[in-house]
Amino acid sequence: MIQEYITVGKLVNTHGLKGEVRIWPETDFPEERFKKGKALYLFAPGQAEPIELTITSVKPYKNMYNMTFKGIDSIHQVEKWKGGLLKVNKEDRMPLGEGEFYFQDIVGCQVFSQENEELLGEITDILQPGANDVWVIKRPNGKEALIPYIDDVVKKVDVVKKKVIIYPMPGLL
Repeated sequence: MIQEYITVGKLVNTHGLKGEVRIWPETDFPEERFKKGKALYLFAPGQAEPIELTITSVKPYKNMYNMTFKGIDSIHQVEKWKGGLLKVNKEDRMPLGEGEFYFQDIVGCQVFSQENEELLGEITDILQPGANDVWVIKRPNGKEALIPYIDDVVKKVDVVKKKVIIYPMPGLL
């Protein structure tokens, strides 16, 4: 069976000379993901296989986290990891509440019209501009449309069937 992972952070830089790194979080649960003793998998640039790392220290820093890992004590060991992604096993996903979804479950869903089940496109990206998420869908004609994730528009989401039903308000598409 192929192991699946989800991204929880990006290694953006080194910090100091003793192997500390700066992590940009890509998770809604950084306090849970970035705890001392937790295992993370590093997908480093240019490496085919992930490297399992155990967190030995973590300190919040502005909107990021400074971390050290077990057995890593030099800037020379971590410099080559810049730009790498930190991931966890997909089975370790945190449970979500009603109406909440992981981005990777939404991207790739087919979008259909509530009125006549017409295929409107496929979700290719999710934007977070502010008050609500905006789903980018690639239309069958190749153009993109932006769908706000609000109750008036998104009527049903079935991530198992990869199907989303929307009410395309006048002017939306």
